[in-house]
Amino acid sequence: GHRRKNWKVRKFVLREDPAYLHYYDPAGGEDPLGAIHLRGCVVSAVEDMPDSKKCDVENNLFEIITASEVHYYLQAASSTERTEWIKAIQAVARTGK
Repeated sequence: GHRRKNWKVRKFVLREDPAYLHYYDPAGGEDPLGAIHLRGCVVSAVEDMPDSKKCDVENNLFEIITASEVHYYLQAASSTERTEWIKAIQAVARTGK
């Protein structure tokens, strides 16, 4: 949820032109719930979630900090998937419009 009230499963679609990561409700709906503008963002792996209890989250976290300094925390299904997301988002942040 916005500002992490709790963790929710979302479907993400990465777009290069324009450089956005759109997110959707996985239960359906064609309109995105929101979008993260990736141009100039910083993305990195996160080992410990700020202000969280250990039971709230598992590993495979990563953080996106937008150019306007909004922080988004996401969790991948595996460490391999986390690495793939980070590389893909970094590429779009550099080259996307």
